[in-house]
Amino acid sequence: MYFFIAFAITDSFFLAALTYDHYAAICHPLHYPVLMSPKHCRELAAGAWTLPHPYALTHTLLMAQLNSCGQPRVPHFSCDTTPLLELACSDPRTPQAVIFSLGVLVVLTPITCVVLSYAHILSSVLQVPSAAGKCKAFSTCGSHLAVVTLFYGAVLGLYFRPATSYVAQQDMVANVLYAVVTPIVNPFLYSLRSTDMRKAVQRVFKRSVTHRGQALP
Repeated sequence: MYFFIAFAITDSFFLAALTYDHYAAICHPLHYPVLMSPKHCRELAAGAWTLPHPYALTHTLLMAQLNSCGQPRVPHFSCDTTPLLELACSDPRTPQAVIFSLGVLVVLTPITCVVLSYAHILSSVLQVPSAAGKCKAFSTCGSHLAVVTLFYGAVLGLYFRPATSYVAQQDMVANVLYAVVTPIVNPFLYSLRSTDMRKAVQRVFKRSVTHRGQALP
């Protein structure tokens, strides 16, 4: 549970950091080298890797205090909060309130950054006079916006809803969307969009084809 929560929040913070990168590149292109200097990039990365761990530790310790009823089998593929609360015999209201309060802060902070950044990006793009400039700006943000929508849509639908609407199968699908699908598509959406990365992949592919052709009798 600790590592699952820590890595999920880390992914959320990195999505917010990438949104800020797009905001700086589109809304303040002349100040971009200063806003996204190597020092600032290191600070953003360090924050994304460090800040989730206190919450993940608090979350895990609070859940560990609950007593489970019957056979402790979790109807889920991971130790997520809701299915564990369904198995609790002891009163879960206090840890649930603390977890929810901290979770709102941890989740809504990057979401707020994303929404505000994209609001400024949209305002700046609409002021671009040429259609080619608008298309270029939207193509830059399109893939990231798709990942953000998929990730935060699944998170909000999974954790910010009434407890009475819990359905194990639906929760597992939503859990897969933000915990498995998003990390899988990230390399394709970001790395392969880079011209240098595409050229490097093409060189490796051509080299492997050449070696195979030379190996044939």
